[in-house]
Amino acid sequence: MFAARRNVWLFWLGSLVVTVGVALHLPMYWMGRHMGFHLAGMAMDSGMMWGMVLILVGLAMTAIGLLPTVATADRPFIIVVPPEDAPLNGAHWLTLFVMAIALVIDIMKPASLGFVSPGMQAEYGLSASVTAILPFAALAGTVAGSFAWGWLADRYGRRASILLSSIMFVGTSICGAMPDFWWNVGMCFLMGAAAGGMLPVAYALLAEIMPTRHRGWCLVLVGGVGAVGGYFAASALSAWLQPDWSWRVLWFLNLPTGLILIGLSPLIPESARFLEHIGRGDEARAMLARFGVTTHCLADPLTAGDGPGPGILSPLDRRLGLTTALTLAAVAWGLVNFGLLLWLPGALVADGRSVGAASGLIARSTLIAAPTILLVAWLYSVWSTRGALALMLGFTLLGLVGLLYGHPGEAGLGDPILPLALLIVGSSGVISILLPYTAETYPLTVRGRATGWIAGCTKVGGLLAQGLVVLGAAPPLGVVAAGIAAPMAVALILIVKFGKETRGLDLRDIGS
Repeated sequence: MFAARRNVWLFWLGSLVVTVGVALHLPMYWMGRHMGFHLAGMAMDSGMMWGMVLILVGLAMTAIGLLPTVATADRPFIIVVPPEDAPLNGAHWLTLFVMAIALVIDIMKPASLGFVSPGMQAEYGLSASVTAILPFAALAGTVAGSFAWGWLADRYGRRASILLSSIMFVGTSICGAMPDFWWNVGMCFLMGAAAGGMLPVAYALLAEIMPTRHRGWCLVLVGGVGAVGGYFAASALSAWLQPDWSWRVLWFLNLPTGLILIGLSPLIPESARFLEHIGRGDEARAMLARFGVTTHCLADPLTAGDGPGPGILSPLDRRLGLTTALTLAAVAWGLVNFGLLLWLPGALVADGRSVGAASGLIARSTLIAAPTILLVAWLYSVWSTRGALALMLGFTLLGLVGLLYGHPGEAGLGDPILPLALLIVGSSGVISILLPYTAETYPLTVRGRATGWIAGCTKVGGLLAQGLVVLGAAPPLGVVAAGIAAPMAVALILIVKFGKETRGLDLRDIGS
């Protein structure tokens, strides 16, 4: 719930102002319907300019409306017992459903880049290297968003950060009306900033809501459903809408999808842990009651393992080995996902295969890897959280080594179906586990920032890979595989040495 009822009207009014600002861009888009929605070179009208002003004003209004009220005056120290041993009830399932929708919408945004790039390149008459600036800007935005939204989640709250990200989705839909490529680049950066913050905050919220015995598989499964659903939604909507409405309609989809999240806002709970941390104990107890949990108060603040604690530097320093391991794993995964796997089709063709054969090989490898989400969720919840992450890092490392040494040729692509399957299984498993494990490992006071840091580092790897494409300096596949294998191996060793087992543990015990 909002910090104070007087802010509710400010949030909803700000959302309306942003929506009106976006609507003022639609006439420009509709004007080009007889030319295949080709707007390149057209001048922006006054309605679009005023629309941008309204969007900025509306964003400011929603941000102020979401500001939490911290209760500090003469309050007793209250410890709210979190839902560690509660069974899953309707509120839990509803939260999982809403968060899955949020992650599908979140991942759909960057996934759309691959579908808009060809049409954008043709309309603006761009070279491939210039077009690559668009995903580079989007990834840069996700890096900035992951870092910034993690900080906001620890200050504003988990729910408020998700809603602020959603209203930014709505505002960045005006990308679809931009007549100039560089306006698209700027808007793409902002869209990435909004998308980059949703993922880590959603994980932090779910980690603090789900009961201990269900927390692991819930986090991994929702993350996997979000990833698969996001890419499916982007491809399906592109196939359905783009032939008649051009590539621009995929950006305008930010308007309805963002409004869906805003409309679902009453179903998005705030973390009871966060509410207690800022002194709103009555609301925290009410939130826990919603999830079927009884609460009690403790007089001694020293009994609170996950209560207010030190700043971000102290707990991260105490976990320096683990933080280094997770950071290296995140950067290496980004290099795999946004670099090696994107360059692989071209390398297969250069190795003597046809485009169809290369696509078929990757498709077969992906089918082998398809059950990964369920397998990882099972391993994470019933075997070992640390072990599951180490196992997926090991699979990824084996896939990289297989690509490197599977054939005496430079690229090492003799018969890569097994290395590819290992690589896709491993990388899918790593990203399914990495953020849930981070959210479980760090204490409440830095959980949003820590999860945001690791989420941002996954995009840093992609940023490095896309930067090489922009510069026209993408190295041979063998060099890429060797370069990624080194930090992946170090991350694996550090996880085995410093990783903390979180399966079945109370978050208060983990985060102390």
